[in-house]
Amino acid sequence: MNDEAKLKQAAGIAADVLNLSRNTLLVTLRFLDEALFRLTPEAAPVTYATDGEHLFYGAEHVLGQYVGDRGAVTRAYLHIVLHCVFRHAFVSTLVDTELWDIAADIAAESVLISLDLRCTETSVQAERKRVTDGLKKDIKTLTAEKLYHYFLNGDISGRKRQELRALFFADDHSVWYERSSPESEEQGEGKGESQGEPTDGVGLSNGEPNSAEGQGEGEDRSTGDDSSGHETVFNEASARAQLEQDWKDISERMQTDMETASKAQGDKAGGMMQQLRELNRERYDYTAFLKKFAVMGEAMKVNDDEFDYIFYTYGLKLFGNMPLIEPLEYKEVKRIREFVIAIDTSGSTSGELVQRFMNKTYNILKRTESFFAKINLHIIQCDAEIQEAVKITSRDEFDEYLKKMTIIGHGGTDFRPVFSYVNKLVAQHEFSNLKGLVYFTDGYGTFPPKKPEYETAFVFLREGYDIPEVPPWAIKLILEKDEI
Repeated sequence: MNDEAKLKQAAGIAADVLNLSRNTLLVTLRFLDEALFRLTPEAAPVTYATDGEHLFYGAEHVLGQYVGDRGAVTRAYLHIVLHCVFRHAFVSTLVDTELWDIAADIAAESVLISLDLRCTETSVQAERKRVTDGLKKDIKTLTAEKLYHYFLNGDISGRKRQELRALFFADDHSVWYERSSPESEEQGEGKGESQGEPTDGVGLSNGEPNSAEGQGEGEDRSTGDDSSGHETVFNEASARAQLEQDWKDISERMQTDMETASKAQGDKAGGMMQQLRELNRERYDYTAFLKKFAVMGEAMKVNDDEFDYIFYTYGLKLFGNMPLIEPLEYKEVKRIREFVIAIDTSGSTSGELVQRFMNKTYNILKRTESFFAKINLHIIQCDAEIQEAVKITSRDEFDEYLKKMTIIGHGGTDFRPVFSYVNKLVAQHEFSNLKGLVYFTDGYGTFPPKKPEYETAFVFLREGYDIPEVPPWAIKLILEKDEI
Protein backbone atom coordinates (compact mmCIF):
# COMPACT_ATOMS: atom_id res chain seq x y z
CA MET A 1 0.00 0.00 0.00
CA ASN A 2 1.51 3.34 -1.04
CA ASP A 3 1.64 6.47 1.13
CA GLU A 4 -1.35 8.11 -0.54
CA ALA A 5 -3.51 5.06 0.04
CA LYS A 6 -2.39 4.91 3.67
CA LEU A 7 -3.32 8.55 4.21
CA LYS A 8 -6.70 7.99 2.62
CA GLN A 9 -7.33 4.96 4.81
CA ALA A 10 -6.27 6.86 7.95
CA ALA A 11 -8.61 9.74 7.02
CA GLY A 12 -11.50 7.30 6.64
CA ILE A 13 -10.85 5.66 10.01
CA ALA A 14 -10.51 9.08 11.67
CA ALA A 15 -13.84 10.12 10.12
CA ASP A 16 -15.45 6.99 11.62
CA VAL A 17 -14.00 7.91 15.03
CA LEU A 18 -15.48 11.41 14.75
CA ASN A 19 -18.86 9.98 13.72
CA LEU A 20 -18.75 7.70 16.76
CA SER A 21 -17.98 10.70 18.98
CA ARG A 22 -20.84 12.67 17.44
CA ASN A 23 -23.30 9.83 17.98
CA THR A 24 -22.14 9.40 21.57
CA LEU A 25 -22.88 13.07 22.21
CA LEU A 26 -26.23 12.83 20.45
CA VAL A 27 -27.39 10.06 22.79
CA THR A 28 -26.53 12.19 25.82
CA LEU A 29 -27.45 15.67 24.56
CA ARG A 30 -30.51 15.45 22.34
CA PHE A 31 -30.93 19.23 22.16
CA LEU A 32 -27.62 19.39 20.25
CA ASP A 33 -28.82 17.20 17.35
CA GLU A 34 -29.04 19.95 14.73
CA ALA A 35 -25.73 21.50 15.77
CA LEU A 36 -23.88 18.17 15.80
CA PHE A 37 -24.95 17.35 12.25
CA ARG A 38 -24.38 20.86 10.86
CA LEU A 39 -20.61 20.46 10.40
CA THR A 40 -19.19 18.41 7.53
CA PRO A 41 -15.99 16.50 8.48
CA GLU A 42 -13.08 17.14 6.13
CA ALA A 43 -9.47 15.92 6.42
CA ALA A 44 -6.90 18.74 6.47
CA PRO A 45 -3.34 19.38 7.73
CA VAL A 46 -4.52 20.55 11.19
CA THR A 47 -5.28 19.25 14.67
CA TYR A 48 -8.93 20.37 14.62
CA ALA A 49 -10.54 23.50 13.18
CA THR A 50 -13.87 24.83 11.95
CA ASP A 51 -15.07 27.62 9.70
CA GLY A 52 -18.69 27.11 10.72
CA GLU A 53 -19.35 24.90 7.71
CA HIS A 54 -16.75 22.13 8.07
CA LEU A 55 -15.04 20.27 10.87
CA PHE A 56 -11.44 20.07 9.68
CA TYR A 57 -9.37 17.33 11.28
CA GLY A 58 -5.89 15.87 11.03
CA ALA A 59 -6.29 12.10 10.64
CA GLU A 60 -3.07 11.20 12.45
CA HIS A 61 -3.90 13.57 15.30
CA VAL A 62 -7.42 12.15 15.73
CA LEU A 63 -6.21 8.53 15.70
CA GLY A 64 -3.31 9.24 18.07
CA GLN A 65 -5.62 11.09 20.45
CA TYR A 66 -8.21 8.30 20.31
CA VAL A 67 -5.64 5.64 21.19
CA GLY A 68 -4.25 7.69 24.09
CA ASP A 69 -7.48 9.18 25.50
CA ARG A 70 -10.82 8.37 23.85
CA GLY A 71 -12.64 11.06 25.78
CA ALA A 72 -10.35 13.71 24.26
CA VAL A 73 -11.77 13.21 20.75
CA THR A 74 -15.38 13.44 21.92
CA ARG A 75 -14.51 16.50 24.00
CA ALA A 76 -12.79 18.17 21.04
CA TYR A 77 -15.82 17.50 18.84
CA LEU A 78 -18.19 19.11 21.34
CA HIS A 79 -15.71 21.95 21.97
CA ILE A 80 -15.75 22.83 18.25
CA VAL A 81 -19.54 22.59 18.00
CA LEU A 82 -19.86 24.96 20.96
CA HIS A 83 -17.63 27.48 19.18
CA CYS A 84 -20.22 27.50 16.38
CA VAL A 85 -23.27 27.54 18.67
CA PHE A 86 -21.84 30.56 20.51
CA ARG A 87 -20.66 32.04 17.18
CA HIS A 88 -17.08 32.52 18.32
CA ALA A 89 -15.84 32.20 14.73
CA PHE A 90 -17.94 35.14 13.55
CA VAL A 91 -16.05 37.87 15.35
CA SER A 92 -16.05 41.56 14.47
CA THR A 93 -12.97 43.76 14.56
CA LEU A 94 -10.76 42.79 17.49
CA VAL A 95 -7.92 44.54 19.27
CA ASP A 96 -6.23 41.27 20.18
CA THR A 97 -7.09 38.02 18.40
CA GLU A 98 -4.85 35.96 20.68
CA LEU A 99 -6.96 36.99 23.68
CA TRP A 100 -10.12 36.16 21.74
CA ASP A 101 -8.76 32.66 21.08
CA ILE A 102 -8.13 32.17 24.78
CA ALA A 103 -11.50 33.62 25.79
CA ALA A 104 -13.39 31.47 23.26
CA ASP A 105 -11.64 28.27 24.40
CA ILE A 106 -12.29 28.99 28.08
CA ALA A 107 -15.96 29.79 27.35
CA ALA A 108 -16.40 26.48 25.51
CA GLU A 109 -14.55 24.50 28.17
CA SER A 110 -16.56 26.06 31.00
CA VAL A 111 -19.71 24.63 29.40
CA LEU A 112 -18.07 21.23 28.98
CA ILE A 113 -17.09 21.27 32.65
CA SER A 114 -20.65 22.15 33.70
CA LEU A 115 -22.04 19.28 31.60
CA ASP A 116 -19.78 16.84 33.47
CA LEU A 117 -20.14 14.07 30.88
CA ARG A 118 -18.28 10.82 31.38
CA CYS A 119 -17.68 10.52 27.63
CA THR A 120 -15.71 13.81 27.59
CA GLU A 121 -13.55 13.30 30.67
CA THR A 122 -9.85 14.03 30.17
CA SER A 123 -6.76 14.23 32.35
CA VAL A 124 -6.65 18.06 32.22
CA GLN A 125 -10.27 18.63 33.24
CA ALA A 126 -9.51 19.18 36.93
CA GLU A 127 -6.91 21.88 36.20
CA ARG A 128 -9.25 23.61 33.75
CA LYS A 129 -12.02 23.58 36.35
CA ARG A 130 -9.71 25.19 38.90
CA VAL A 131 -9.06 28.08 36.50
CA THR A 132 -12.72 28.55 35.48
CA ASP A 133 -13.85 28.47 39.12
CA GLY A 134 -11.37 31.25 39.85
CA LEU A 135 -12.63 33.34 36.92
CA LYS A 136 -16.24 32.95 38.06
CA LYS A 137 -15.40 34.93 41.19
CA ASP A 138 -15.03 37.99 38.94
CA ILE A 139 -17.28 37.04 36.01
CA LYS A 140 -20.66 35.47 36.70
CA THR A 141 -21.20 34.04 33.20
CA LEU A 142 -18.06 32.98 31.35
CA THR A 143 -18.99 34.13 27.86
CA ALA A 144 -16.20 34.73 25.36
CA GLU A 145 -17.13 38.41 25.14
CA LYS A 146 -16.91 38.99 28.90
CA LEU A 147 -13.72 36.96 29.22
CA TYR A 148 -12.13 38.88 26.35
CA HIS A 149 -12.84 42.28 27.91
CA TYR A 150 -11.77 40.99 31.32
CA PHE A 151 -8.39 39.86 29.96
CA LEU A 152 -8.00 42.95 27.79
CA ASN A 153 -8.61 45.32 30.69
CA GLY A 154 -6.44 43.20 32.97
CA ASP A 155 -3.52 43.36 30.54
CA ILE A 156 -2.37 39.79 31.30
CA SER A 157 1.29 38.99 30.75
CA GLY A 158 2.68 37.06 27.80
CA ARG A 159 3.57 34.15 30.06
CA LYS A 160 0.05 33.97 31.47
CA ARG A 161 -1.34 34.01 27.94
CA GLN A 162 0.85 31.08 26.95
CA GLU A 163 -0.21 29.10 30.02
CA LEU A 164 -3.92 29.65 29.39
CA ARG A 165 -3.59 28.96 25.67
CA ALA A 166 -1.78 25.69 26.31
CA LEU A 167 -4.19 24.57 29.04
CA PHE A 168 -7.41 25.24 27.10
CA PHE A 169 -6.21 24.67 23.53
CA ALA A 170 -8.36 22.20 21.59
CA ASP A 171 -8.51 23.49 18.01
CA ASP A 172 -6.83 25.86 15.59
CA HIS A 173 -8.63 29.19 15.17
CA SER A 174 -6.58 30.65 12.33
CA VAL A 175 -9.39 29.96 9.85
CA TRP A 176 -11.56 32.45 11.78
CA TYR A 177 -9.29 35.30 10.73
CA GLU A 178 -8.69 34.43 7.09
CA ARG A 179 -8.39 37.56 4.96
CA SER A 180 -10.47 37.92 1.85
CA SER A 181 -9.60 41.42 0.66
CA PRO A 182 -6.44 43.48 0.04
CA GLU A 183 -7.81 46.21 2.31
CA SER A 184 -7.84 43.95 5.37
CA GLU A 185 -4.31 42.80 4.55
CA GLU A 186 -3.04 46.35 4.96
CA GLN A 187 -4.46 46.59 8.49
CA GLY A 188 -1.68 44.69 10.13
CA GLU A 189 -0.14 41.27 10.33
CA GLY A 190 0.88 39.05 13.16
CA LYS A 191 -0.80 37.40 16.08
CA GLY A 192 -2.91 39.68 18.22
CA GLU A 193 -2.95 42.58 15.75
CA SER A 194 -5.62 41.70 13.22
CA GLN A 195 -8.05 44.59 12.83
CA GLY A 196 -10.02 43.31 9.83
CA GLU A 197 -13.36 41.58 9.65
CA PRO A 198 -12.80 37.81 9.73
CA THR A 199 -14.15 36.08 6.67
CA ASP A 200 -14.60 32.55 5.44
CA GLY A 201 -11.59 30.56 4.27
CA VAL A 202 -9.84 27.20 4.28
CA GLY A 203 -6.18 28.15 4.68
CA LEU A 204 -5.28 26.10 7.77
CA SER A 205 -2.12 25.45 9.72
CA ASN A 206 -0.87 23.26 12.52
CA GLY A 207 0.68 26.20 14.33
CA GLU A 208 -0.67 29.06 16.35
CA PRO A 209 -3.59 31.12 15.00
CA ASN A 210 -2.76 33.90 12.53
CA SER A 211 0.44 32.25 11.35
CA ALA A 212 1.60 32.96 7.83
CA GLU A 213 0.87 29.38 6.77
CA GLY A 214 -2.71 29.65 8.01
CA GLN A 215 -3.38 32.70 5.86
CA GLY A 216 -1.85 31.78 2.54
CA GLU A 217 -4.82 30.39 0.69
CA GLY A 218 -7.09 33.21 1.87
CA GLU A 219 -4.71 35.71 0.23
CA ASP A 220 -4.59 33.79 -3.05
CA ARG A 221 -8.36 33.82 -3.38
CA SER A 222 -8.51 37.61 -3.50
CA THR A 223 -6.03 38.03 -6.34
CA GLY A 224 -6.88 38.56 -9.99
CA ASP A 225 -8.55 41.47 -11.77
CA ASP A 226 -10.19 44.15 -9.65
CA SER A 227 -13.82 43.50 -10.57
CA SER A 228 -13.50 39.75 -10.10
CA GLY A 229 -11.79 40.25 -6.74
CA HIS A 230 -14.49 42.55 -5.41
CA GLU A 231 -17.20 40.19 -6.59
CA THR A 232 -15.49 37.29 -4.83
CA VAL A 233 -15.18 39.27 -1.60
CA PHE A 234 -18.85 40.29 -1.79
CA ASN A 235 -19.99 36.71 -2.39
CA GLU A 236 -17.85 35.39 0.46
CA ALA A 237 -19.13 38.07 2.84
CA SER A 238 -22.71 37.27 1.89
CA ALA A 239 -22.17 33.53 2.41
CA ARG A 240 -20.46 34.22 5.72
CA ALA A 241 -23.37 36.37 6.92
CA GLN A 242 -25.83 33.63 5.97
CA LEU A 243 -23.74 31.02 7.79
CA GLU A 244 -23.71 33.16 10.93
CA GLN A 245 -27.49 33.55 10.69
CA ASP A 246 -27.85 29.77 10.37
CA TRP A 247 -25.92 29.24 13.59
CA LYS A 248 -27.90 32.00 15.30
CA ASP A 249 -31.11 30.16 14.39
CA ILE A 250 -29.66 26.88 15.66
CA SER A 251 -28.63 28.40 19.01
CA GLU A 252 -32.06 30.01 19.50
CA ARG A 253 -33.83 26.73 18.74
CA MET A 254 -31.47 24.97 21.16
CA GLN A 255 -32.35 27.45 23.89
CA THR A 256 -36.07 26.96 23.30
CA ASP A 257 -35.67 23.18 23.32
CA MET A 258 -33.64 23.22 26.54
CA GLU A 259 -36.27 25.39 28.22
CA THR A 260 -39.19 23.21 27.12
CA ALA A 261 -38.94 19.70 25.62
CA SER A 262 -35.46 18.91 26.95
CA LYS A 263 -35.82 20.81 30.22
CA ALA A 264 -34.39 17.95 32.32
CA GLN A 265 -31.21 17.97 30.25
CA GLY A 266 -31.22 21.75 30.09
CA ASP A 267 -31.27 22.02 33.88
CA LYS A 268 -28.09 19.95 34.00
CA ALA A 269 -26.45 22.16 31.38
CA GLY A 270 -26.63 25.32 33.47
CA GLY A 271 -23.47 26.85 32.02
CA MET A 272 -24.70 26.36 28.47
CA MET A 273 -28.09 27.85 29.25
CA GLN A 274 -26.49 30.92 30.83
CA GLN A 275 -24.32 31.50 27.79
CA LEU A 276 -27.20 30.94 25.35
CA ARG A 277 -29.40 33.40 27.22
CA GLU A 278 -26.60 35.93 27.25
CA LEU A 279 -25.83 35.38 23.57
CA ASN A 280 -29.44 35.46 22.38
CA ARG A 281 -30.65 38.24 24.64
CA GLU A 282 -32.27 41.23 23.02
CA ARG A 283 -29.77 43.94 22.13
CA TYR A 284 -30.82 47.48 22.94
CA ASP A 285 -30.20 50.62 20.93
CA TYR A 286 -30.03 53.44 23.45
CA THR A 287 -30.13 56.08 20.70
CA ALA A 288 -33.38 54.71 19.30
CA PHE A 289 -34.69 54.33 22.84
CA LEU A 290 -34.29 58.05 23.60
CA LYS A 291 -36.22 58.93 20.46
CA LYS A 292 -39.31 57.44 22.09
CA PHE A 293 -39.45 60.60 24.17
CA ALA A 294 -39.38 63.01 21.24
CA VAL A 295 -42.26 65.38 20.51
CA MET A 296 -43.38 67.29 17.42
CA GLY A 297 -42.38 70.93 17.14
CA GLU A 298 -41.30 73.63 14.71
CA ALA A 299 -37.65 74.07 13.79
CA MET A 300 -36.02 76.75 11.61
CA LYS A 301 -35.36 74.58 8.59
CA VAL A 302 -36.40 74.59 4.93
CA ASN A 303 -39.28 72.14 4.54
CA ASP A 304 -38.47 70.35 1.28
CA ASP A 305 -41.53 68.13 1.63
CA GLU A 306 -43.97 71.04 1.36
CA PHE A 307 -42.01 73.24 -1.06
CA ASP A 308 -42.98 73.33 -4.74
CA TYR A 309 -39.85 73.88 -6.84
CA ILE A 310 -41.87 74.18 -10.05
CA PHE A 311 -43.44 77.51 -9.07
CA TYR A 312 -40.15 78.68 -7.58
CA THR A 313 -38.08 78.05 -10.71
CA TYR A 314 -40.90 79.26 -13.01
CA GLY A 315 -40.92 82.61 -11.19
CA LEU A 316 -37.15 82.95 -11.54
CA LYS A 317 -37.43 82.20 -15.27
CA LEU A 318 -40.37 84.60 -15.81
CA PHE A 319 -39.20 87.55 -13.69
CA GLY A 320 -35.45 87.01 -13.54
CA ASN A 321 -34.81 87.13 -9.81
CA MET A 322 -38.30 86.97 -8.29
CA PRO A 323 -39.74 83.55 -7.43
CA LEU A 324 -43.53 83.08 -7.34
CA ILE A 325 -43.23 81.20 -4.03
CA GLU A 326 -40.65 81.25 -1.23
CA PRO A 327 -39.63 78.09 0.67
CA LEU A 328 -41.06 77.65 4.16
CA GLU A 329 -38.54 78.67 6.81
CA TYR A 330 -39.74 76.15 9.38
CA LYS A 331 -40.55 72.45 9.48
CA GLU A 332 -42.40 70.15 11.84
CA VAL A 333 -39.84 67.73 13.31
CA LYS A 334 -39.70 65.27 16.20
CA ARG A 335 -37.16 66.33 18.79
CA ILE A 336 -36.72 66.17 22.53
CA ARG A 337 -37.86 69.33 24.34
CA GLU A 338 -38.80 68.30 27.91
CA PHE A 339 -37.10 65.47 29.70
CA VAL A 340 -36.00 64.24 33.16
CA ILE A 341 -32.85 62.25 33.90
CA ALA A 342 -32.69 60.71 37.37
CA ILE A 343 -29.44 59.21 38.63
CA ASP A 344 -29.21 56.67 41.41
CA THR A 345 -26.23 57.82 43.49
CA SER A 346 -26.44 55.10 46.13
CA GLY A 347 -23.27 53.37 47.27
CA SER A 348 -23.84 50.46 44.90
CA THR A 349 -23.72 52.65 41.78
CA SER A 350 -20.27 53.56 40.47
CA GLY A 351 -19.54 57.26 39.95
CA GLU A 352 -17.45 56.48 36.86
CA LEU A 353 -20.33 54.59 35.26
CA VAL A 354 -22.73 57.44 36.06
CA GLN A 355 -20.37 59.86 34.30
CA ARG A 356 -20.15 57.58 31.27
CA PHE A 357 -23.93 57.21 31.14
CA MET A 358 -24.44 60.97 31.31
CA ASN A 359 -21.82 61.59 28.63
CA LYS A 360 -23.44 59.04 26.34
CA THR A 361 -26.87 60.56 26.90
CA TYR A 362 -25.50 64.02 26.24
CA ASN A 363 -23.73 62.96 23.05
CA ILE A 364 -27.00 61.53 21.74
CA LEU A 365 -29.18 64.46 22.76
CA LYS A 366 -26.85 67.25 21.64
CA ARG A 367 -27.24 66.30 17.97
CA THR A 368 -29.33 68.89 16.15
CA GLU A 369 -31.84 66.23 15.12
CA SER A 370 -32.50 65.33 18.77
CA PHE A 371 -32.71 68.61 20.68
CA PHE A 372 -34.60 71.84 20.16
CA ALA A 373 -32.65 75.06 20.63
CA LYS A 374 -34.61 75.69 23.84
CA ILE A 375 -35.05 72.73 26.15
CA ASN A 376 -36.40 71.98 29.60
CA LEU A 377 -34.22 69.23 31.01
CA HIS A 378 -34.09 68.36 34.71
CA ILE A 379 -31.21 66.28 36.09
CA ILE A 380 -31.87 64.79 39.53
CA GLN A 381 -29.39 62.95 41.74
CA CYS A 382 -31.01 60.80 44.40
CA ASP A 383 -30.13 57.96 46.76
CA ALA A 384 -32.75 57.61 49.55
CA GLU A 385 -33.61 61.30 49.10
CA ILE A 386 -33.07 64.08 46.57
CA GLN A 387 -29.43 65.19 46.66
CA GLU A 388 -29.37 67.60 43.73
CA ALA A 389 -31.85 68.92 41.15
CA VAL A 390 -30.59 71.00 38.23
CA LYS A 391 -32.58 72.60 35.41
CA ILE A 392 -30.96 72.76 31.96
CA THR A 393 -32.41 75.07 29.28
CA SER A 394 -29.83 74.84 26.48
CA ARG A 395 -27.09 72.66 25.08
CA ASP A 396 -24.47 75.07 26.40
CA GLU A 397 -25.82 74.72 29.94
CA PHE A 398 -25.83 70.92 29.55
CA ASP A 399 -22.20 71.05 28.43
CA GLU A 400 -21.18 73.19 31.39
CA TYR A 401 -23.04 70.96 33.84
CA LEU A 402 -21.21 67.85 32.68
CA LYS A 403 -17.84 69.57 33.00
CA LYS A 404 -18.52 70.40 36.67
CA MET A 405 -20.74 67.44 37.59
CA THR A 406 -19.99 65.68 40.88
CA ILE A 407 -21.77 62.63 42.28
CA ILE A 408 -23.61 63.37 45.54
CA GLY A 409 -25.11 60.79 47.86
CA HIS A 410 -23.93 57.16 48.34
CA GLY A 411 -26.71 56.31 50.79
CA GLY A 412 -29.56 53.82 50.31
CA THR A 413 -31.86 53.64 47.29
CA ASP A 414 -35.46 54.82 47.09
CA PHE A 415 -37.04 55.79 43.77
CA ARG A 416 -40.12 57.45 45.28
CA PRO A 417 -38.58 60.87 46.15
CA VAL A 418 -37.74 61.48 42.47
CA PHE A 419 -41.28 60.77 41.34
CA SER A 420 -42.74 62.92 44.12
CA TYR A 421 -40.44 65.77 43.10
CA VAL A 422 -41.27 65.48 39.38
CA ASN A 423 -45.00 65.19 40.10
CA LYS A 424 -44.74 68.41 42.09
CA LEU A 425 -43.04 70.14 39.14
CA VAL A 426 -45.81 68.94 36.82
CA ALA A 427 -48.46 70.30 39.22
CA GLN A 428 -46.62 73.64 39.27
CA HIS A 429 -46.73 73.74 35.44
CA GLU A 430 -42.96 73.55 35.18
CA PHE A 431 -43.50 71.27 32.18
CA SER A 432 -45.92 71.87 29.33
CA ASN A 433 -45.57 68.42 27.76
CA LEU A 434 -43.25 66.17 29.76
CA LYS A 435 -42.72 63.05 27.66
CA GLY A 436 -40.55 60.95 29.90
CA LEU A 437 -38.23 60.22 32.80
CA VAL A 438 -35.15 58.00 32.51
CA TYR A 439 -33.81 56.56 35.77
CA PHE A 440 -30.25 55.15 35.71
CA THR A 441 -29.94 52.66 38.58
CA ASP A 442 -28.80 49.25 39.79
CA GLY A 443 -32.44 48.44 40.57
CA TYR A 444 -32.21 47.78 44.30
CA GLY A 445 -34.73 50.29 45.56
CA THR A 446 -38.41 50.97 46.32
CA PHE A 447 -40.61 51.67 43.30
CA PRO A 448 -43.56 54.09 43.48
CA PRO A 449 -46.94 52.32 43.85
CA LYS A 450 -48.77 54.24 41.10
CA LYS A 451 -48.09 54.91 37.43
CA PRO A 452 -47.08 58.54 36.82
CA GLU A 453 -48.63 60.64 34.06
CA TYR A 454 -45.44 60.51 31.98
CA GLU A 455 -43.51 57.61 30.46
CA THR A 456 -40.84 56.14 32.74
CA ALA A 457 -37.84 53.99 31.90
CA PHE A 458 -35.38 52.32 34.27
CA VAL A 459 -31.94 51.82 32.73
CA PHE A 460 -29.93 49.00 34.31
CA LEU A 461 -26.29 48.11 33.80
CA ARG A 462 -25.59 44.40 33.40
CA GLU A 463 -22.83 43.75 35.96
CA GLY A 464 -23.35 40.14 36.96
CA TYR A 465 -26.30 40.58 39.35
CA ASP A 466 -29.90 39.61 38.60
CA ILE A 467 -31.84 42.46 37.03
CA PRO A 468 -35.02 43.05 39.09
CA GLU A 469 -38.48 43.25 37.61
CA VAL A 470 -39.88 46.73 37.14
CA PRO A 471 -43.55 47.73 37.63
CA PRO A 472 -45.83 46.95 34.65
CA TRP A 473 -46.11 50.63 33.75
CA ALA A 474 -42.33 51.13 33.41
CA ILE A 475 -39.94 50.41 30.54
CA LYS A 476 -36.85 48.31 31.30
CA LEU A 477 -33.61 48.87 29.39
CA ILE A 478 -30.46 46.81 30.05
CA LEU A 479 -27.06 48.03 28.84
CA GLU A 480 -23.64 46.42 28.85
CA LYS A 481 -20.62 48.31 30.17
CA ASP A 482 -19.18 48.57 26.68
CA GLU A 483 -22.50 50.03 25.44
CA ILE A 484 -22.04 53.14 27.55
